[in-house]
Amino acid sequence: MSKLSQKHLLGIKYITKEDINLIFETATHFKEVLSRPIKKVPTLRDITIANLFFENSTRTRLSFELAEKRLSADVINFSASSSSLKKGETLIDTVNNILAMKVDMVVMRHASPGAPVFLSKHIDANIINAGDGTHEHPTQALLDGFSIYNVKGQLKGLRVAIIGDIMHSRVALSNIFCLKKMGAEVMVCGPSTLIPNHIESLGIKVEYNLRKALEWCDVANILRIQLERQDIQYFPSLREYAQVYGVNRKILDSIKKEIVIMHPGPINRGVEITSDVADSKQSIILEQVENGVAVRMAVLYLLAGRMEVASQ
Repeated sequence: MSKLSQKHLLGIKYITKEDINLIFETATHFKEVLSRPIKKVPTLRDITIANLFFENSTRTRLSFELAEKRLSADVINFSASSSSLKKGETLIDTVNNILAMKVDMVVMRHASPGAPVFLSKHIDANIINAGDGTHEHPTQALLDGFSIYNVKGQLKGLRVAIIGDIMHSRVALSNIFCLKKMGAEVMVCGPSTLIPNHIESLGIKVEYNLRKALEWCDVANILRIQLERQDIQYFPSLREYAQVYGVNRKILDSIKKEIVIMHPGPINRGVEITSDVADSKQSIILEQVENGVAVRMAVLYLLAGRMEVASQ
């Protein structure tokens, strides 16, 4: 009976290639379930899951909540803005109070890198990292990898360029770990001020010229500029960034091959990507959203230790 090698999903860094393959395989089953007229299965009927979002989120929180409800889990939603944390309560006290309600799994987003790892050492529930600061966002990387796999049939040997604000992006780091483990070649591209020092030590290429990056890659995963995480100005203006690093129809048409276009959202149209690219036939942005539910269903299911999905 196949199971994940880890009790938690704290980051792609901690899981194996076999884990990723198992998640992809299980997500394929759940994608078929989601295409049925009745999209709900009783798999996690006796499981209670708490969604603890200490940082704002729309897509990730809704995707997890839908995945949990499709699996028939009982769901508790927690928002830090209306919690006792505002009154001085510690993170561990908050979580322990929630766990006292007999919660089995915790989906956690937090502004501090390492918060889910810290929590995993203090509580017994399974923890899924839904994004910790600028560190990792493992389910986003898994759904991105799964989306590429669905389009291309494999990840091994593919060339994937991650373009944009690499320095402040947890999506970039998790994608690098995932793609490298699955045998893809990875390049990051953006202004030098938004590329971390020594990132080549992760076994990836660095390119500062957008055209060269697009000519090299099979897949372009385009990231937004994370202004909310920037405490200084890293480039002159958004207008100049769009002129130099914005992916538009003109530059794509000038390249003699069709590249798969991805974006984890939210999209800043007209900055890192234009609408005619985001909405084009080579874009799989909406497929990423759809695949996100199936991948998160797979992660929840596997961490709960249930393996009867294939027979349902």
